[in-house]
Amino acid sequence: MAQAPALLSLATWGGATFLFVFGLRSFRSALRPSSLRTEDAVSSGGATLQATVLAALGFSLLNPHVYLDTVVMLGGIGSRHLPADRPAFAAGAATASLVWFFGLAYGAGLLAPLFRNPRTWRLLDMLIGAVMWAIAFGLVRSVPGVVAL
Repeated sequence: MAQAPALLSLATWGGATFLFVFGLRSFRSALRPSSLRTEDAVSSGGATLQATVLAALGFSLLNPHVYLDTVVMLGGIGSRHLPADRPAFAAGAATASLVWFFGLAYGAGLLAPLFRNPRTWRLLDMLIGAVMWAIAFGLVRSVPGVVAL
């Protein structure tokens, strides 16, 4: 990317546009909040095991962030370590990932009652929109020649 300024600029503007639209969708969603209704899924029989497994595989294996984070980011950081230190880095990254995802799953269970309230969803959507726009703004400001606002 450093050797192709046009590609870097395209990626930056593309990322900023994506984040802006994502933030806009979050703000729109905040205007029509919903709530978590696990009772509806349970009373209607919920999803089948096959549908649940396929959805989980799709969200994980078809998610481009999986590959960007593990291959590009972690691979780039790990390659900076001496070969003798790489197994320790890999073990630390795997442990952090395990703790993170189990923490997300456990935290989701703890927060489920809170997210049955539509106001909580509205607040979360507004927060997500603000964060996405802040990151998009930071990306745009990083483009050479863009006047700092």
